[in-house]
Parts: sequence; C-alpha cells; structure tokens
Amino acid sequence: MSMATGVSICSNALLMLGAQTINDFNEPVDRAKLAANLYPTIRDDLLRAHPWNCTIKRALLAPDATPPAFGYDNQFELPADFLRVLEVGQNGCQIDYLVEGRSILADATSLELRYVYLNEIENKWDASLVGLLTLAMASAMAYPITQSSALQAAFEQKLAMAKKVARAVDGQEDPPQTLGDERLYASRFGAHG
Repeated sequence: MSMATGVSICSNALLMLGAQTINDFNEPVDRAKLAANLYPTIRDDLLRAHPWNCTIKRALLAPDATPPAFGYDNQFELPADFLRVLEVGQNGCQIDYLVEGRSILADATSLELRYVYLNEIENKWDASLVGLLTLAMASAMAYPITQSSALQAAFEQKLAMAKKVARAVDGQEDPPQTLGDERLYASRFGAHG
C-alpha cells in the first residue's frame, strides 16, 4: 500500500503538469485552492464509478420507524458513507428495492446491503486507484494550471486508458460470478448434469 493522501495525490498531479507542488490544501496559493475545490468531487465520482475492492462494505440495515407513504412496506436509511448500491438482499437472496434520496425502499424486515463506500483513507487504496486519481486530478487541473487545451486533452486520453487497465486489474481479484440457475444454462446449451 502507498502512503498516499489527498494532498500528495494533488501534488503529484501538479508535478505532471509542470507546476509547483502543494503541502496543504489550505495554502494561500491558487493551485492549492483549485486542488481543494476539485479533489472531493473528482474522488467521489471515481470511487462511485466502479466497485473498487478497497471501497466495498457490507451492512445489515433495520427499517426506519416511519414506513414510506406507498409502494413498499419499509424504508431503510442508507449508511452515512454510502456512494452506490452493489447488492440488496434478505436472508442471502436478492430482493426488489428502490433507492430514493438517502433511503432504500423494500418489502423486507431487514436488508443486507453490499455497497461502495466513501473510503477517504487514500493510503488504504490499491496503488492503481491512487495513480488513477492522480491522472484524474491532472486532467481536471490541466487547463486551469497551464491554459493548454492540448495538454488537457492528452491527460483525458491517458486517464481513459488508465481507467480501463485499473478496472480490469481490480476485477481480476474477484471470483467469477454465477449467472442464475446453472441447471437452466446446462439444459439450454446441451450439457447434462
């Protein structure tokens, strides 16, 4: 694991752009203010866009005291660090649900939630995710720092390619997923079991 922080990621992005680094988001210089403004949104978007292994959590949710007005029996408040639903179930089975605002609506008495969470501890991230966010910050800051749309386009292209590679590597750590009833697939494709 790296010893990355939000400031070090932004500093490395600034170095890629040929600019001076920063030591703190609160420095009274324009590049620190720019990094501080852009970083949270770009980080959150990147974390939400893919189920990175280092940003997945599980939670068992209890229903709120007040049920929804109609449509579902219960509503469940999402965890404070929630970014994106991966799976919703009850007793090991996936169920029908609907996300509205900061709640999940479902016809269940409890929910098993597997979700992407806001992991703000960058030094617990995979190195490829740190590199990806560094490129994302360089891409976002390229024009404001250098006034070069060509450099911004080059970083956007590097970022797109790096996303593909990082997602593929991250996905290789997961076991293959089962796609429903295996007997149905075996029957359909002529295998006998």
